[in-house]
Amino acid sequence: MRAWNSTKDPDFVLMGLADSAEMQLALSLLFLLIYLISVLGNLGMIMVIRLDLQLHTPMYFFLTHLSFLDLSYSNVITPKTLENLLTSTKSISFLGCFTQMYFFVLLGAAECFLLASMAYDRYVAICSPLRYPVIMSKQLCHVLISGSYLIGFMDSSVNAVCMSRLKFCNSNVISHFFCDTTPILALSCTDIYEVQIVIFMFAGFTLMTSLTTISMSYVSILLTILKMKSTSGKQKAFSTCASHLLGVTVFYGTMIFTYLKPKKSYSLGKDQVASVFYTIVIPMLNPLIYSLRNKEVKNAFFRVMQKRVSTGQLMSQ
Repeated sequence: MRAWNSTKDPDFVLMGLADSAEMQLALSLLFLLIYLISVLGNLGMIMVIRLDLQLHTPMYFFLTHLSFLDLSYSNVITPKTLENLLTSTKSISFLGCFTQMYFFVLLGAAECFLLASMAYDRYVAICSPLRYPVIMSKQLCHVLISGSYLIGFMDSSVNAVCMSRLKFCNSNVISHFFCDTTPILALSCTDIYEVQIVIFMFAGFTLMTSLTTISMSYVSILLTILKMKSTSGKQKAFSTCASHLLGVTVFYGTMIFTYLKPKKSYSLGKDQVASVFYTIVIPMLNPLIYSLRNKEVKNAFFRVMQKRVSTGQLMSQ
C-alpha cells in the first residue's frame, strides 16, 4: 500500500467490481436494470397499499415500510456504484463515504427489526387470530416501526462515532464497491481493537435479537399449524408466511455469509458478490416476492388500475 496523506488527498477511492471496460459496461447495464425495477417495484408497492383500503392492515403497513427501506437502500448504494462503473475516477469524498456508510448501517439495522416485527405480526395472526385486532393495534404498529428506525439510528450513530475516532494514513483505496465498515477499518493506521469490539457488540445485538424473535415466532407458528386438523387451514397458514419467510431467508442468509464467518474464509470476490446481492438485488426481489406470491396485492393492483381507468373515462365524458 502506498502512503496516503489525508490532508492533501481527502478522497477515498473505491476499487469497484471489475477492471475490464467490457465487464464494467455489462455490470452497469445490469445494475441499471435492477435499479429501475427496484425503484418501480417498491414505489408501486407503496402506492398500491396506500390507495387500496382493503390493504390498510398491520401486515401491509409493515410492508409499506419495508418497501421504503428497500427503496432507500437502492438510492444509497446503486447510483454511486453506477457512477464508478461508468467513469474512470471512482473517487468518493471522505464525507460522502461516511454518509453512505451511516445510512447503509441505519437502513440495515432498521430492516432487521422490521422483519422481526413482521414475524411477530404473523405469529399473532396465526396463533391468536381472535385477539389479532386487539393485539396488533395501530399504536403497537407505530411503536414497532418507530423502534426499528430508532435502533437503526442508534447503531449507525455508534458506528459513525467509533469510525470518526480513527486515523487513515496507510492508503485511501477501499477494497469494495461501496463504503462498508470492514474495508474502511482495514485502512486505519491506529489500533482498531476497541472500535471493532463496540461495533461488533451493537451489530451482534441487532442481528441476534431480531433473528431470535423471528425464529421464536416461526417455531410457535409451526407448532400451531401442526395442531390444525384442517388441510385447507394449514395451507392458508403456510401461504400467509411463505413470502415473509423467503424474504427473511434471503436477507439474513447473505448478511450472515458476509459478516459472521471466520477471517480465514475471507474472499474479496465472494464477499463482493454477497454484498451485491443484499445491497442491490434484494431491494429488487422483495417487491416481487411479496407481490407475485400474494393474491391480495395482485387483486389490489387490478382494483387500483380499474379505478383509475374508470375515473379517467368519467373525466373524459
